[in-house]
Amino acid sequence: MTKTPTSAYIASGVVGGLVAVVIGAILIGTGAINTTETKTVVSGGGAITDASPVSSDSGPAGGAVHRIYKRVGPGVAYVEANVRSSTPSLFGGTQQGTATGSGFALDKRGDILTNAHVVEGATSKDVTVRFGKQDPVSATIVGRDPSTDLAVLRVDPSNIKLRPLVLGDSGKVQVGDSAIAIGNPFGLENTVTTGIISAIQRSIDSPNGFSIDHVLQTDASINPGNSGGPLLDGHGRVIGINAQIATGGNNGSVGIGFAIPINTAKQVVPQLEKSGRIAHAYIGVTTTAVSKSTASKLHVPGAHGAVVVAVTGPARKAGLHPGRSQTDFTGADVIVSVSGHRISAPDDIAAAIAPKKPGDTIQIGFYRGGKLRAITLTLGERPSTAPSSSRGRGGGGGGILPFP
Repeated sequence: MTKTPTSAYIASGVVGGLVAVVIGAILIGTGAINTTETKTVVSGGGAITDASPVSSDSGPAGGAVHRIYKRVGPGVAYVEANVRSSTPSLFGGTQQGTATGSGFALDKRGDILTNAHVVEGATSKDVTVRFGKQDPVSATIVGRDPSTDLAVLRVDPSNIKLRPLVLGDSGKVQVGDSAIAIGNPFGLENTVTTGIISAIQRSIDSPNGFSIDHVLQTDASINPGNSGGPLLDGHGRVIGINAQIATGGNNGSVGIGFAIPINTAKQVVPQLEKSGRIAHAYIGVTTTAVSKSTASKLHVPGAHGAVVVAVTGPARKAGLHPGRSQTDFTGADVIVSVSGHRISAPDDIAAAIAPKKPGDTIQIGFYRGGKLRAITLTLGERPSTAPSSSRGRGGGGGGILPFP
């Protein structure tokens, strides 16, 4: 996403300034804000079934990519939103500007999927979308979920020709599979790039600071303006929604991009269409991985589990114990199971409660003082932003940028 405010050159504090936890990447939703130049994050893709799939062994075949681009491209949208940032401008008052990104048609009734950060700070009267050479049309914001960085827009299908994309299965994606992105990098509309899936099961920070898991990593070139656009497999099916890039200290792609898995969207979209928001279950713990030295010090058999660094809300009420500080784990509980699911690493906790709702009760198994214990915890509702103690769990040397 790219933002061009009416104030002087300002770095975004809402999106561009979000630091993710993994390998120092940055959400590329905003990038830099300038009064004279508009930058867009590359997004892309369309999804369709092609009889000649791209070969993941020999690399994308030009003919197959061309066919996918020709069939899928018309379903990829250019999204533009007039936004108001909560970050004050240099001249006082609310910072305003234009955010641009990508999206794609989900169905013929007018639903469009994009990133939540693309339309952050906008109202329904502020958003327009355009498919290819068609005229831009107004879009209503049906719902958005900052915790997964997804949003659903809706247009009047009588005013535009829609080409819905075919959704794939991100759970079947493997490292080395072909990846195709179609979007609007730096305002260059309908751009296609190719590469491979370079890693799976990554974890990135959402715009509100919570972790997004099962993320796909790709070396297909994506940049500001790609936000919300599809990442496709070799058959043209959507496997992810482009959302962030590793930057290496600049605002451009260095060959490491991140896409929210389409299977996450399949769970989120129906809820957004129904109620406009999602109430995520919340334990209220900040945790870190168990090293061999930590396991020995805390008398935990085997270097697995999640060390409790900080507690709030439900976790505090249930009686879980954090360590003395984020660097001194003395006295910390080590969570090893949640509702029967083994916890090998901190990310496993979020996966274990993902199907749960606020108000549900769960059993937590943990080690305290070398003894295995269990408690019953009633899940709360995730707050609008993550506690500061759970942010910035790593990084350095660049960042992960959200796409606008």
